[in-house]
Amino acid sequence: MKIIRYQKDDQIKSGILKGETVFELEGDIFSEFSQGKEVAELDQLKLLAPVQPPNIIAIGLNYRQHAVETGAEIPERPVVFLKATSSITDPAADIILPKLAPEEVDFEAELAVIISKKAKNLETVEVEDYVLGYSCANDVSARDCQKKLDKQWARGKSFDTFCPLGPWIETDLDPNNLKIRSILNGKTMQESKTSDMIFKVEQLISYLSHNMTLLPGTVILTGTPEGVGFAREEKIFLRDGDQITIEIEGIGSLENTVSREI
Repeated sequence: MKIIRYQKDDQIKSGILKGETVFELEGDIFSEFSQGKEVAELDQLKLLAPVQPPNIIAIGLNYRQHAVETGAEIPERPVVFLKATSSITDPAADIILPKLAPEEVDFEAELAVIISKKAKNLETVEVEDYVLGYSCANDVSARDCQKKLDKQWARGKSFDTFCPLGPWIETDLDPNNLKIRSILNGKTMQESKTSDMIFKVEQLISYLSHNMTLLPGTVILTGTPEGVGFAREEKIFLRDGDQITIEIEGIGSLENTVSREI
């Protein structure tokens, strides 16, 4: 099932997408819901980020080959950081290069997990019951803030628009062996499989739940594969007018244009 969030006639609602047709979602996506009447075709609606999360929890260095390309050691436990919830942006919306740090903004294709209900101290075998579904995400990162100016990750990961999410939540998916890639202006930048993750999805959720309560709607970004711009011999950063796409097998494509802050 594909769960979307959309705007129609100045109203924002959740819906169920079947083919190219959107149906009403009756109930609450974090408890019980069902399919209602037909709303419209998808191209007649404005597609929004599928959830407004109470927290965005992200994992660094969770693909083996990404750790290799950055020269980092394989971590013994998940590397956890947070992104501001105000960084969420919609499919097809612009990623804005911020005035304070426009020159080294990088892309990161990521599988996002959306938590369905309050979770604390879960064992890995319990995790599946607490997952609503999966989406595509781009963990956009200002590398100069992250690595030179601040030497920590919060600001460089949290500028407005630095977390595109979508295009929907796919509820029926095995997350552990999916093709994932990023495409910049038609050229593939990252291409891998989620099987390269050091810590699998169920391990991540269990670990996080032992450290903090996971609230309904929490978005977990599970790490990025090799091929990011800053780790290349000739560094590649996002520029005004670029088109960046995140593709994940079984979910779809998340497409955004890049522009500069005015």
